[in-house]
Amino acid sequence: MNGLPARRLLLVHAHPDDESINNGVTMAKYAAEGAHVALVTCTLGEEGEVIPPELAHLAPDRDDTLGPFRVGELAAAMKELGVTDHRFLGGAGRFRDSGMMGAPQNTRPGAFWATGVDEAAGHLVAVIRELRPQVLVTYDPDGGYGHPDHIQAHRVAMRGAELAADPAYRPELGTPHAIAKVYWNRVPLSAVEEGFARLRELGAELPFPGLATPADVPGVVPDGRITAEIADAEGERVLVEAKAAAMRAHATQIAVDGPFFALSNDLAQPLFAREYYELAVGESGAPAGERERDLFAGVEA
Repeated sequence: MNGLPARRLLLVHAHPDDESINNGVTMAKYAAEGAHVALVTCTLGEEGEVIPPELAHLAPDRDDTLGPFRVGELAAAMKELGVTDHRFLGGAGRFRDSGMMGAPQNTRPGAFWATGVDEAAGHLVAVIRELRPQVLVTYDPDGGYGHPDHIQAHRVAMRGAELAADPAYRPELGTPHAIAKVYWNRVPLSAVEEGFARLRELGAELPFPGLATPADVPGVVPDGRITAEIADAEGERVLVEAKAAAMRAHATQIAVDGPFFALSNDLAQPLFAREYYELAVGESGAPAGERERDLFAGVEA
């Protein structure tokens, strides 16, 4: 298949840094195993808040150069994960970060949220038909926590997968391809509760000024919704250390301290060493009642 490896994984995310927080372990695992791991990021994250004071001038209300700076952060993060195929939907800067839900930026010209789903999905169809992934990872319908760009990324990913398989849709974009399995990023409630219990135990030694809450973690669901989990081999930390390094590369957005991190609100959250998924499309490759430990389980090359 155009010289690509037998296993091919595609991830669709809203902004630079989302991929490392949600899927850093997963991306590092499959890249190290020789699978083709491709990341499509939908915006440059131009509306993000900037953590380091010395970089405050990048912010959208000042120089408005945060987007190009985050392109470099993303490249550094992908190097830490061993991922060489990372692209922006429609090209860098094609769609602008829409800001938080209800912000004026939601409706500005070029905002990702204000773009028609089919218009944006067409760009993803071209990628899908080129790379022919068996597995796609993206957000749930709420985008994990209701951010407009995350919701739109979910819609575009799901619609792109649908259109890519349709022989009648834009044949000039390549031969139709049906993705075998689509996963949504999830976190089981038990993992969130355990992570925050560890943070509370630190008390005065908490690595950040404040403590987030489980409600701040995107995509939390009852444990029974989880169908797959990806983690380091027993006793190893290679993948989670790669994830932490990738998160540190997004220095304008994330501060990492050991097994914890904080966003611009300076509230500590657990850095999850295991990553969890809900199978939304396709058949599980695990026995009934068990979680998959391989997203490609049951998939033919």
